[in-house]
Amino acid sequence: MPVIDLSPQTVAEALQAGDILLIDVREPYEFEAERIKGAISLPLSAIDPAAVPAAEGKIIVLSCAGGVRSARAAEYLQAAGLDVQRHLAGGLYAWKLAGLPTER
Repeated sequence: MPVIDLSPQTVAEALQAGDILLIDVREPYEFEAERIKGAISLPLSAIDPAAVPAAEGKIIVLSCAGGVRSARAAEYLQAAGLDVQRHLAGGLYAWKLAGLPTER
């Protein structure tokens, strides 16, 4: 199943509406330095399909710094049988270029 690219604006609107669970797959030091408010950390380097939290009716969306790791994580989780198809295209970089806020 192909990974679906979502724009920063789409992710921001869905996050604000409570429609998605945003999972940041960057390393913990990256997440601590700067992140999208509401995202949870689940680093790709240690990702375990069993550790993916229940989305409770929300759509899981993955994010990273530039979009590469989140797409890779989605493919890995799909191969493990999870319904994870979407990621933030361009990652945190695109989010910031779109003028959207981050937290430190």
